Amino acid sequence: MPTRPHTEQGATPSSDTPSVDERTLYDATDEEGDDGRPSGDVSDGGHDILESEDERERLLTQKEGFSGLFHTHGVKIGRRDEKQPRPAQAKRRRGGRGRGEARELMYEMEEGIGGSESSIERRSSESDEQRLLGVAAHRTGRRQRIWRRVAMHASIVVLFGVLLFAAYRVSNTRRPPRTAAMVSNGTSLFAPTTILISLDGFRADFLYRGLTPTLNKFIENGISPKYMLPSFPSVTFPNHYTMATGLYPEAHGVVGNSFWDPALQKEFYYTDPERSLQSFWWGGEPVWATAERQSVRVAVHMWPGSEAHISHIEPAYVDKYNGSELLPLKVDRILGLLDLPGPLDPSVRADHPRPQLIAAYVPNVDGDGHRYGPNSTEIRDTIKSADDMLASLLHGIEARNLTNIVNVVVVSDHGMATTDVSRLIQLEDLIDPNELEHVDGWPLYGLRPKKIEDLERLHKQVLDRTKDNPNVEVYLRDKDMPERYHFSNNERIAPLWIVPKTGWAIVDKSEFDVEKGKANGEIYHPRGLHGYDFEHPLMRAIFVARGPAFPHKPNSRMDPFQNIELYNIICDSIGVEPVPNNGTLRLPLKPVGLHTDPETPPNETPSDPVSSYTSSSSSSSSSSSSSSSSSPSSSPSPFLSYMTMTPFSSLISSASGLEGQLPSLDSTSTWTQQTTPTSSAPPVASSSKTPESLWEWLTHKGEKIGDWVDEFLHKHVPGRENGTSVTPSANV
Repeated sequence: MPTRPHTEQGATPSSDTPSVDERTLYDATDEEGDDGRPSGDVSDGGHDILESEDERERLLTQKEGFSGLFHTHGVKIGRRDEKQPRPAQAKRRRGGRGRGEARELMYEMEEGIGGSESSIERRSSESDEQRLLGVAAHRTGRRQRIWRRVAMHASIVVLFGVLLFAAYRVSNTRRPPRTAAMVSNGTSLFAPTTILISLDGFRADFLYRGLTPTLNKFIENGISPKYMLPSFPSVTFPNHYTMATGLYPEAHGVVGNSFWDPALQKEFYYTDPERSLQSFWWGGEPVWATAERQSVRVAVHMWPGSEAHISHIEPAYVDKYNGSELLPLKVDRILGLLDLPGPLDPSVRADHPRPQLIAAYVPNVDGDGHRYGPNSTEIRDTIKSADDMLASLLHGIEARNLTNIVNVVVVSDHGMATTDVSRLIQLEDLIDPNELEHVDGWPLYGLRPKKIEDLERLHKQVLDRTKDNPNVEVYLRDKDMPERYHFSNNERIAPLWIVPKTGWAIVDKSEFDVEKGKANGEIYHPRGLHGYDFEHPLMRAIFVARGPAFPHKPNSRMDPFQNIELYNIICDSIGVEPVPNNGTLRLPLKPVGLHTDPETPPNETPSDPVSSYTSSSSSSSSSSSSSSSSSPSSSPSPFLSYMTMTPFSSLISSASGLEGQLPSLDSTSTWTQQTTPTSSAPPVASSSKTPESLWEWLTHKGEKIGDWVDEFLHKHVPGRENGTSVTPSANV
């Protein structure tokens, strides 16, 4: 057999019997017709090609998610690790190529011609990349369209929310809360409205003097207790802010008309705006802030504390204090506020809303009570004027058909007690002022030693020097301050207190020299004082209410309560939720009967002035002194008790025009107090008093006659000044 010539490297053999590689390629060309051909028929080179293409597809598919998300089109192409198993889809690959093409491919592979493998890979890669890039672009566009839709819908929702909130705010400034019931007076719709009037210094028994027909009629038509108790100390600023917040003074921080704050190193003084109208003095939340925070508009007329920007919530209207304002102008102001357009009236203005709460302060009774005394002729006229003011207000309310629509509440902050030069205690007789850093309060005194380690010594010293004087009490804030006072849990309260009994006062020599005043027949001013034990009958205040928030039988009577309850009552009357406070009463009030019921306690007029009580030791000392001396120098010192008068006092009362108004001075001064859960029994006068000597009796009578003459000349002789008078710079 002739020998077959040797073919060139890479040429296809002429034998009809195909090689293994040819069969592999042939089989690959038949993929369209036989998808189930075993993958083992593919040559090793075909394996590499198929695995490379599969790896490219996998990498492109993984990259697609990132490129679609971040809008990038870079693709990383690499070969698959030969150690990784070939996927099942490598069994079926591209077809359509003819057998000749396969032979040519095989020839090129075997002969190594022209890098055929890289050419195939490049063409396949480009085709796959274009296809995958198209898919990625489609998916990217779809995501962009979805995100655009989401952004558009979110913008619509946000815009709708903004418009809804703006509409709510606009409607909320124009309309009262939806829970408020609107009532028409025939011309306008009114939300729940309350007028709160405070008559400073109006003592409860002023109602029994026949001077207040309007107030007495108001009681017959409304609900009231026999009296309302103030808080301790019974002075103006702490009690007005207690009524406004429902907090004891120790809780809201205004613990007196004047006091020292050791943390701030500042002094509070009520008549000085630079030392009283800063918000840091005023704790708690007053009723006007509570109401405004709940979109109920408020007008405050001169109420103590209303100008201090408390809680940074401003009432709709704040009238600054003007002690000389005439009472008819106050009535005009209140009625003018009621005449403003309501929230549903066409002429309503956002900057001039009609308030639902009007709180007004009337200082006149307190001012004249200090100036002339609570039993003077002048105070009678002042009480009548306050009653006339209330009559004008109620008449204006009735003329507007608002009697059964607007609530009216009349209160006072404390009472008033008569004082004079015979009931003064010199501070320098008790303690050396040079040892004190600050002195707080008046007529009771809070003492702050310069050295706190001296506190116990000074306390013992004051106790020793007052042990024979029953008209003064001494307390340590952190040791024996009466719990019922609620006057110990605040560093603004001085650590040592000297508290005089009702009608007495403590004075330093720069204010009034007691010994010289007595010797010269001087008159001590003020003639009336308060600030004493809040449960004493002379310190009692008033509360009377009438209106739709008080749907009780006319002339209803309720048990006495303390003024910490007023805050809740006012909040409930205008439909706002009070913040936590010390009060517990809520509307509706619970009457216990009528003022006309047989079991109703009788109207009580306490003795004023209050005679002092005599301790046994001071009585003995006084008796011994009077029997051994008949000179004027034996007159009682301020530490001795104030002795009771004889029927000669009736002559003084008749001459002064106060007969029937002043209590009899010849009777032993005793005052009764209704027992309450928080009250304490008053001290009882000693049953064994040492009789006065004739000289002492004449001395006392002469002092009283001299006081009456001085007062008569002071009132009726123009330009005449009788003796030296000392008057505080402002009412307390």
